Amino acid sequence: MSITPQEALQRLIEHREIFPDEMVDLMRQVMRGEVSPVMTAAILTGLRVKKETVGEIAAAAQVMREFALKVEVAPHPHFVDIVGTGGDGAHTFNISTASIFVAAAAGARVAKHGNRSVSSKSGSADVLEALGAVIELQPAQVAACIERCGIGFMFAPIHHPAMKAVGPVRKEMGVRTVFNILGPLTNPAGAPNMLMGVFHPDLVGIQVRALQKLGVQRALVVWGKDNLDEITLGAGTLVGELIDGQVREYEIHPEDFGLAMASTRQLRVADAQESKARLLEALDNRDGVARDIVALNAGAALYAANLVGSIHDGIAKARHAIASGAARARLDEFVATTRSIAGK
Repeated sequence: MSITPQEALQRLIEHREIFPDEMVDLMRQVMRGEVSPVMTAAILTGLRVKKETVGEIAAAAQVMREFALKVEVAPHPHFVDIVGTGGDGAHTFNISTASIFVAAAAGARVAKHGNRSVSSKSGSADVLEALGAVIELQPAQVAACIERCGIGFMFAPIHHPAMKAVGPVRKEMGVRTVFNILGPLTNPAGAPNMLMGVFHPDLVGIQVRALQKLGVQRALVVWGKDNLDEITLGAGTLVGELIDGQVREYEIHPEDFGLAMASTRQLRVADAQESKARLLEALDNRDGVARDIVALNAGAALYAANLVGSIHDGIAKARHAIASGAARARLDEFVATTRSIAGK
């Protein structure tokens, strides 16, 4: 069903939902650049004020996936994305980025979708560049990287060229919009399993149900209660779990897995170089707190990837990947592979 931008705005002003088929039509208009900047900003504001529904988010994500440049890779039973919305304001080192090397070393295949920093001190793209990786690979090059070393990094601006239509509007608005929560839902490699961190507790239930509508097989959506978009050591973590179409929500704590509580303040960094240093300390088994939070999140990713039967078992596997040096070796292999593919 079609809807004009003006009709959509009127609906939002009245705090009424835009139905999924209408949202698909509206989002296609936006992505094709057919909606003026003024109307785009008004609609994004209206959605935020009304509060986006699961149906609206899933429909918008469906269109973003439709317009994305895909990474075509062979199916793999343990193919996973480890991603965060960002925007938690915690300024920690790149925990989810460190986790991809541990998860890959433990047997998962990882397609990470990320960008440069928006609100943090160091985005996933920033720290990977600091580590020496070439991040601006084309889709076919990312696919080759995944086939060769089990890890691929998809730099969002390359894979979502249609986002250029809304980029200036988002920048000028300077506030969170639905696009902040769409990015993690739109993996261009179509990873069927996911560990996703979110910046607000309400998003745990919303995002896991959006993933359910999008046909994701297994997912954990997490929010640390010390306001971290990762599984945290500093407090409990809310979890939305999707397995075989069924959603359940629960809370986990570090002590459930024999891990010591630790303040998130101990994980803060000032920039990408500091983030790189902490990431390497974790993978080299030198920094206890950094290592533990990486093992915790990588363990959850292994559970999401269906490699283990529980987060507890995943942590044990992640710890072994770090202690054996396999995780650090996988990082070095990834960096070398990206440089080789890019002809550096």
